[in-house]
Amino acid sequence: MRFGRTVALAGLLAVVSSPAVGQTAWAHDATSDVYAEVTPAASDGAGPTADVTAVLDLEYDLLMKSAWLRAEAYEATDRDDQLAQLDQHERAVDGYVTDRFAVAYDGEPCVPTLDAADVVERGERPYASLTYSFACDGGPEGVHEVSSGLFPDAESFVHSTETIVAYTLDEEEGSAVLTAASPTLTTGENRLLKQVGEFFVLGGEHLLFGLDHVLFLLALLIGARRLRDIVWTATAFTVAHSVTFLLAALGVVSVPAAVVEPIIAASIAVVAAVDLYLIWRGRAGAPSGTVRDGLRWRADAGARGALTAWERWRLPVVFAFGLVHGVGFAGALGIEAAWSWTLLWSLLSFNVGIEAVQLGIIAVVFPLLVLLRVRASRTARWVLGAATAAIAVVALYWLVERLAGTG
Repeated sequence: MRFGRTVALAGLLAVVSSPAVGQTAWAHDATSDVYAEVTPAASDGAGPTADVTAVLDLEYDLLMKSAWLRAEAYEATDRDDQLAQLDQHERAVDGYVTDRFAVAYDGEPCVPTLDAADVVERGERPYASLTYSFACDGGPEGVHEVSSGLFPDAESFVHSTETIVAYTLDEEEGSAVLTAASPTLTTGENRLLKQVGEFFVLGGEHLLFGLDHVLFLLALLIGARRLRDIVWTATAFTVAHSVTFLLAALGVVSVPAAVVEPIIAASIAVVAAVDLYLIWRGRAGAPSGTVRDGLRWRADAGARGALTAWERWRLPVVFAFGLVHGVGFAGALGIEAAWSWTLLWSLLSFNVGIEAVQLGIIAVVFPLLVLLRVRASRTARWVLGAATAAIAVVALYWLVERLAGTG
């Protein structure tokens, strides 16, 4: 008995407090994505057919820090000031980028030239948008390689940087996720399978390292009374966020991050507040009897007639919040490419990655919750109450921070 209590309590606390869950998502500053659009250069018929144009979007302040510029450069917030800083420090910025982003043709490096610099917004964050032309020697039958090592872990400003590439090269169109472990894409390979795998992993990482989405899921799990509650709740959340994720990522739906992010924080706070109320009332999913009772699909006949208002409204509320979370997932992916079947495959595999990690969390946490409630019901009430209160406090902090525009 004592061993069962210890395992359940330790397992739950490990999931809630794991550094792997929280280390990158307290604010979205600890890691960053770079976006690259790589296409054939416009040809006047006089130059090589292998020339390439690349438009790179990098977070402005991180770029200026990584180029080891003074504080006035990376602390500039006004767009005109940022443009002036990019112009003033063009050589340093260009040197930093071209040392870490490269295009090759048939194994030979292409020569980069910085053509233009601009500042754009992605998710209401300023990004330096740099347009490069790459002069490549060779005939029309070769293959291109695109490599990125931008914002490496060694710089310490960020970690786990991923460069999301949309490309049309060598009569091939696709997307790729370049990482420190896999920094290069080569045209001419059978990339569809690899592309699906890359975006599957990207989706899983986004959910696992996105603390706001994880806390929302944990709050739903704490408030669930039976296996059936979890299945229907997870289904409602999945369907809702999948719909808006695809629509937002394809550009059909557009909602500002200033609206989406506070609502996501509010959704966590609402579910956590309901959990606290149910715990206080002694109805926070504490099945009596055995573990088998806790995992039973249906409640006893007597219990079915005593539904709370939350139990009656849970699915519509979770569905509505899921719609908002889906827009948040799309904003994190940040693809702004035109519709294509390859783009759709990327989006679908990203979404499947999200679902896989979500199901994994449920499969680990829910049985631990049931075991804890059955083996140590009094301890469970205090542990879950404390965990839920912590979730509520974090969510309210995020809500105030995001409404104030500082998050």
